[in-house]
Amino acid sequence: MFATEHGLRIAARYVENESGAKLHRPELFRLLSDCEPGDVLLVEQVDRLSRLTSPDWIKLRNLIDAKQVRVVALDLPTSWILTAPTDEFTGRMFAAVNAMMLDVLAAVARKDYEDRRRRQAEGTAKAKAAGLYKGRPENKTRNAAISSLLRDGRSWRDIMDATGCSRTLLAKIARDRRRQAEADAAMSDAHP
Repeated sequence: MFATEHGLRIAARYVENESGAKLHRPELFRLLSDCEPGDVLLVEQVDRLSRLTSPDWIKLRNLIDAKQVRVVALDLPTSWILTAPTDEFTGRMFAAVNAMMLDVLAAVARKDYEDRRRRQAEGTAKAKAAGLYKGRPENKTRNAAISSLLRDGRSWRDIMDATGCSRTLLAKIARDRRRQAEADAAMSDAHP
């Protein structure tokens, strides 16, 4: 809708499934590698682009600047001027204003992200103290598959790719398997 109203053609759509709090986002970096100087990166909201830490935001912003990509956000009306031709003075002024606004909104998005994480952790701690917190239920099917792949001698990278599990979960399951094997060995030694 926005693109049509502003006479823009959408060359490609990129849907990122990674969090805006992570710098490593495959679709974002694919988009940036596909961009040409002067292209517009249209985002629904600035916080979808960045909830990054300050150093990571600076890296991303520098990459966007190096590619000469113009960021236009639906929730940042001052960025909309970047979609229309203007004289050099106006273009430079709005580019400066938008760079500052993007920095401010990226900082606000990061603060909001950290505040929500902190409140969530406080709520979890309170629920645990009251004996109400159960945590995420174990995915027994996935964990059995991970255990089976470990038993088959597959590499951790292969297992993570195949199951979508984290390295932390994989380490926990591997540790539990070792402990179970040790307990089984101790039991068989105790009862010959």
